[in-house]
Amino acid sequence: MSPRVTKKSAWIRRKYRVRKKVRGQSEWPRLNVYRSNRHIYAQIIDDNSGQTRIAASTLSPEFKGTVKNTGNIEAAKQVGMLIAQKCLEKQITKVVFDRGGFLYHGRVKALAQSARDNGLQF
Repeated sequence: MSPRVTKKSAWIRRKYRVRKKVRGQSEWPRLNVYRSNRHIYAQIIDDNSGQTRIAASTLSPEFKGTVKNTGNIEAAKQVGMLIAQKCLEKQITKVVFDRGGFLYHGRVKALAQSARDNGLQF
């Protein structure tokens, strides 16, 4: 009898399958995306040193008051724009995109498109 597959276990399997192929370097850090029902988070991670260099989310102080609802596509676009601006300030132009087990659709896709439109290359 096979073990029961839940949404959480399927998400974890997808996450590790994606992470196995995606690795950030010093010159190409990893843009990691996490989304919950209410918020979306983006981090620039250098996997060589194991440090988060830049972070932005709908909970960031710069984001407060820009949109009414933080769990929609419009908020994801704003976070993508914010993470791209912070990256360009630190002279980071190229990143590796890590969708983190989430499908490249909806809010994850909106964040990625917005980051590309504002100067990040991946």
